[in-house]
Amino acid sequence: MPMNLEGKKVLVSEVNTVAATAKSVVAAEYRGLTVTQMTDLRSKARANGVYLRVIKNTLARKALAGTAFESLGTMLKGPLVLAFSKDDPGAAARVVKDFSKANDKLVTKGLSLGGPVLSASELDKVASLPTKEQALSMLLGVMKAPLQKLVGTLAAPQLKLVRTLAALRELDVPVKGGRT
Repeated sequence: MPMNLEGKKVLVSEVNTVAATAKSVVAAEYRGLTVTQMTDLRSKARANGVYLRVIKNTLARKALAGTAFESLGTMLKGPLVLAFSKDDPGAAARVVKDFSKANDKLVTKGLSLGGPVLSASELDKVASLPTKEQALSMLLGVMKAPLQKLVGTLAAPQLKLVRTLAALRELDVPVKGGRT
């Protein structure tokens, strides 16, 4: 059903607002997907905090103008769906990658992390980016490691003494100045 001029302006404004605050965007061709498959893709996107939109390419170029994803506008050709990651830069890439494993009709055309357009082959790298929680836990592990090593080093002499005394006790060797 054709959209009137006012509806197009609202759509462009909505996508522009999302693109202005998004962390990343993935453009994928959906030619050949059924309505049921698209509905499934949309529900998976919603569950992962990804804004998914099918929009005409000319309107998408207007919506991306003035955002960090403006460079993606040059490669918009064919029936595309745009997936914007709102909070996690890798969320849209993970949704598209996971969905395309089961549905080979969804083909990634390009993606961007707020800068130059990356090729479709970079999807795996972006999808493997850690989530915020994973990154924080990795950082905590890195920060905690030196302290654990210091404690281990300081405790090592006492542990060796205790192990030696325990071994001597098992062998029933008399210890000078102590009991057996």
